[in-house]
Amino acid sequence: MQSSAGLQAAHAPLIDNIPTDVDPQLKFTKHKPKWDHSESDEPANGQRYSTWPMIEKGLRGPQPYPYWLIEEAAAVDTELGILKTGKEGDVFLLERATADRSSLLAAKRYRSREQLQFSRSQAYSEGRSARRSRDNRAIRNNSTYGKAISAQQWAQAEWGYLVRCYQAGIPVPYPVQIDGTEILMEFICDPDQEHAAAPRLQQLSRFDPRLPSLWDQLTAALEKFAGLGIAHGDLSAYNLLVSGQRLVVIDVPQCVDLAGNPQGFDFLHRDCVNLCDWFTSKGLPNDPDELFSSLLGHLF
Repeated sequence: MQSSAGLQAAHAPLIDNIPTDVDPQLKFTKHKPKWDHSESDEPANGQRYSTWPMIEKGLRGPQPYPYWLIEEAAAVDTELGILKTGKEGDVFLLERATADRSSLLAAKRYRSREQLQFSRSQAYSEGRSARRSRDNRAIRNNSTYGKAISAQQWAQAEWGYLVRCYQAGIPVPYPVQIDGTEILMEFICDPDQEHAAAPRLQQLSRFDPRLPSLWDQLTAALEKFAGLGIAHGDLSAYNLLVSGQRLVVIDVPQCVDLAGNPQGFDFLHRDCVNLCDWFTSKGLPNDPDELFSSLLGHLF
């Protein structure tokens, strides 16, 4: 989710007062929030009341909720800036705060179809369809309504895959909620630089001592993807984040069903080639065909 430029966030979470029985990688801040409650009922510019209370339960993240998730209706969302401009949407840094605590979230907002730069979207979405025939016709006809439905489809696809992956133990950001074409998810930060987003795998040097462990985490994640019968479809060192010792997979809207998409196995093989080539360039040689064959044994 995070770009290599402009990664510095002025408001990173302070990891303090963390209960001993929770995952320390999950970010939580306990401090005075960055908003003032005045006599006005309206939030300031760049703020809104938390949308959590208005979200249907089926559009919220899987339970049990992480301890840092704020459910209070009195919470205020403050936009802190843009993290990444992408092919299908933009990602913003958001702080959700109450009177005594706050947490940072990544807000991914999808563009309408005419603004998409994702030229291969049709290949990725083979086998998918809208529930209503009217929606499918509108998308084919490229109508205004169809463009809106298409953007919603991509947001809903990413939300669905995030939930499935998280529940399967794949290291993805925790999906907080979806509201239309906006997805809120866990903000993945760099624990070594509290004001920075986690770097991409692409940014690591050849001599980084974490590379062998990251390869092991990556292959374990790929096996779990295969166990779900899906492939990421666009996996490379650019959409893997490294948060300390932890590898995190991002950007999953184009995941493909290996049984339903006729190009599914081609996408899986390409993922293997991209990843093996990158690790080989860093001094850890791996055979993409061998990786691909091993993943086939984990299918379904």
